[in-house]
Formats: sequence, structure tokens, C-alpha cells
Amino acid sequence: MSTSVQNRFESAIDALTTFFASDTFAYIVKRLLQGLITLLLASMLCFLLIQIAPGDYLSALKENPKISPERIEQLQRQFGLDKSWIEQYFRWLRQVVLQGNFGESFVYNRSVSSLLWERVAATLLLAISSLVFTWAIAVPMGIIGAVNQNKFIDRLFRVISYIGQGFPSFIAALLLLIFAQNTTPLFPVGDMTSIDFEDLTLFGKILDIGWHMILPTIALSITSFAGLQRITRGQLLDVLRQDYIQTARAKGLPENRVIYVHALRNAINPLITLLGFEFAALLSGAFITEYFFNWPGLGRLIYQALLAQDIYLVMASLMIGAAMLIVGNLLADLLLKLVDPRIKLGDDG
Repeated sequence: MSTSVQNRFESAIDALTTFFASDTFAYIVKRLLQGLITLLLASMLCFLLIQIAPGDYLSALKENPKISPERIEQLQRQFGLDKSWIEQYFRWLRQVVLQGNFGESFVYNRSVSSLLWERVAATLLLAISSLVFTWAIAVPMGIIGAVNQNKFIDRLFRVISYIGQGFPSFIAALLLLIFAQNTTPLFPVGDMTSIDFEDLTLFGKILDIGWHMILPTIALSITSFAGLQRITRGQLLDVLRQDYIQTARAKGLPENRVIYVHALRNAINPLITLLGFEFAALLSGAFITEYFFNWPGLGRLIYQALLAQDIYLVMASLMIGAAMLIVGNLLADLLLKLVDPRIKLGDDG
């Protein structure tokens, strides 16, 4: 082993040792343990709420005269529906903890994990693209509005944000579907790929998926974009009124440096805090958007599971949402620490 390679290896070991001994690592471990407890309590509450709902998966089958009572009893034993909800819950929890098995879907007669794995990528792709699109548009508009307070451009952006906040995801989706119908075949609607997708080159496949994502991404982004734009504007206006900003201007610093280095750095902290909540909220919003645009993600799958009271599929989807909220908030805290090293993670922060 050469000296340079050995030095790099030793530097990497030192960096890892420093990280594992740091307060940041201890904070991450603490938050993950708290997250596991939160998931456990959330799973109990969700399972209880599902059980409180009238009927179960077999209720519709009982009304079918072609299905004998013996067959109903057999299905009850097979799915464990003949047991109390407490026994059902701990049976499910034991499978999750010991085997990583979220149970079997009643409707699809397949493992829940395989069903979710097939569709989670499409939902995450839509949610992440919406998040990027929202921040790429809303934050610059908020900055421009704050810098040009009460001027025409600021008033225009405020009107746009008010309109955006008045359109829930499902209303925006309906309007965009009408727009797509009137401009067909400019914007494709339904599924995430074209019929000839398999015959396209790699670059062509990427373009095809991106083209199908345009309308769903816009529908999912409208409400989030409007709120984020107004928050960005308000936070930056508050910072621009601070004494240290006036002092920086009095020293003759360029206006761009005052805004983008001094003001924006302090105004962006509350926005990063919102990032964790935004990510989880986008997942629930994606369900509605997916249903309208026939996007092959988790939305339609979970909607059908709710209607059929497919317990284990519903539980797994709820746990995904809770886990995304926990991970999103943890990432937001770590980003805050990265942006502003003065912030202390933990109880004393």
C-alpha cells in the first residue's frame, strides 16, 4: 500500500471515528429511536381506527350468494379475522419486526411489501419532482417580491399566490385534465409512459416519463408553491428590517451581497424547517393527484385498499407516511445544522 493511499485510508478512518463520537451522530440515533417509538404508537392507533370502522373485508363477500358460509369461515381463519383486533395487531407486529413482512393483501392475494415496492418509486418520483419544482419557483418569487415590496411585480406575485392557495390539489387536477383534453395530444394523461416506451432509447424513455410528469407535477405543486412563496417573502422582509442589514448597507456592501449572503441566509432557516412537513404532505397530496391522472403509484392502490378494508395494505401505507414525516423532519434538522453551524442539535438547541 502506497503512502498516499495509506494516508487517505487513515484520514477516512479518523473522519468516521470523529463522526461516530460527535453530538450529531448521538442526535441522529436518539431521533431514530424516538421515531421507532412514534411508529409503534401510530401503528396501534391506526389499527384501532381501522377496526372501529363498520364491517371488514369479508362483509361484501357475505352478501354474495355464490360464496358459502363455509368458505367465509375458511377466509376468516386464513386472514386471521376470526381473532380479536388485539391478537390481529400483535400477529402483524411480530411479522413486521421479526420477518420484515407486512402481511398479505386480501384483495390481491400477494405480499403487501411486493405491491408497495412496485409502486412506491412512481409516487416518490412525483413527490420529489414536485418538491424541487415548488422550491425552484416559489423561493425566487418570494425573494423578488420581498426586494420589490409593494411594487407591481410584488403585487402580481401575491395575486398569483392567493389564487394558488385557493386551489386544492384535486381542483387543480380537474382543471389541468380539462386543459389536457382541449390541447390533446400535446400533454399525455394516464399512466407514466407511452405505448411504445419499450422501443425508445434510454434518453427517449427519460423524456417520455418527464413529459407524462408535467401535469401531475403542476397539480401537486400549486398549493405548496403558493404557501411557500408567501412564507419566503414574509421571512425575508422581516430580516431585511433588522439593524445588521441596515448596517451592512451603510458600509457600502453591494445590494446583491446584502440580500443573498446576509439576509437570505437567516431567512431560509424557517423554510428548511418546513421541508420535513412538506415532504410528508406531498405524499398524501400525491395520492389525490395520482387518482385523477391514473398515475401508477401508491395513490390508487391505497384508495382501493381503503374501500375494501384491506387492513395490512392500509397499515403499510400509513406507516410509510409516518416514516416519511419522521425522516423528513430529521433531514430538515440536519440541513439546518449544515446551513447554520451555530444551531445546536438536541434539547439545548
